[in-house]
Amino acid sequence: MDTSATPGIELAGVRKIYADGTAAVESLDLRVRSGEVLALVGPSGCGKSTTLRMINRLVEPSGGVISVDGVDVMGQDPVELRRGIGYVIQHVGLFPHRTVSQNVATVPRLLKWDRADIAVRVAELLDLVGLPEATYGPRYPHELSGGERQRVGVARALAVRPPVLLMDEPFGAVDPQGRRRLQREFQALQRELGTTVVMVTHDIREAVLLADRIAVLSRGGVLEQLGTPEEVTEAPANAFVADFLADFGEAPAA
Repeated sequence: MDTSATPGIELAGVRKIYADGTAAVESLDLRVRSGEVLALVGPSGCGKSTTLRMINRLVEPSGGVISVDGVDVMGQDPVELRRGIGYVIQHVGLFPHRTVSQNVATVPRLLKWDRADIAVRVAELLDLVGLPEATYGPRYPHELSGGERQRVGVARALAVRPPVLLMDEPFGAVDPQGRRRLQREFQALQRELGTTVVMVTHDIREAVLLADRIAVLSRGGVLEQLGTPEEVTEAPANAFVADFLADFGEAPAA
């Protein structure tokens, strides 16, 4: 996939200090390459999700600069910014009173797309994630399995062809068998689309499977290592990274 038109993301000296003085992220420099999948891993409380949410300003940074395709996100309207960035979370957040098709159509409707164009895009996306519109479009979220709901969440996030996709533990609520299937399907989908993806996961195995590079964070959002899955698992940068990998047993093959 040609990713020449796909934006990269850059964080320079990014901080998040809460009102009580807690430093979720102290000072983070990180560059996400165009068209790559970058996984943020680390123990609970290390600032992974905070970092992810600062990119689309669901969490406002306390300092530093975050740019997407060279444009400072703080200079953009946050609502418009989020409409252009796909966002997938662990528990999906589908609207229970809307059908699958209506859920996927959420952002195109907000952007006032033509009704016919919306219908075509919804059918295209549901087919892309393996949920044919004729069968699944009229269903409601409660009629789907966990894995199916997660697929709808991915389809909804991709509805307006966002060049950037943020994923926070996207498969964490799915049973192990379904999780591995979704991981493989997402991997194929991302390669086809060439989307720039930042993904938070607590599971180093998932990061090794899906990511082009892995960023290992410690408390305060300190970047302990950034490298390919092979580099991180075969040559941990320090004792912290080695101990983090050891928590999962033998380092998984990249």
